[in-house]
Amino acid sequence: MDNFTIIGLAAGFCTTAAFLPQAVKTWRSKSAKDLSLGMYLIFCTGVVLWLTYGILISDLPIILTNLVTLILAISILYFKLTFKE
Repeated sequence: MDNFTIIGLAAGFCTTAAFLPQAVKTWRSKSAKDLSLGMYLIFCTGVVLWLTYGILISDLPIILTNLVTLILAISILYFKLTFKE
């Protein structure tokens, strides 16, 4: 694994891990009232596009980190649509 891949994976880990506290907090509190639905819809669309781009160019850091980010963002989006408070 070269240095560029390591840097890409480290950067992706940090930006992906940033969503974990929000997902956990939203799940525990069962409330997503302060989260913007529009922001998460646009964000999920962007992540899908980044994931597609990563697949098209066969870039492992882009694929892995955006796949995990998409899972976390979709879980928050699910909470936003499910929790009524």
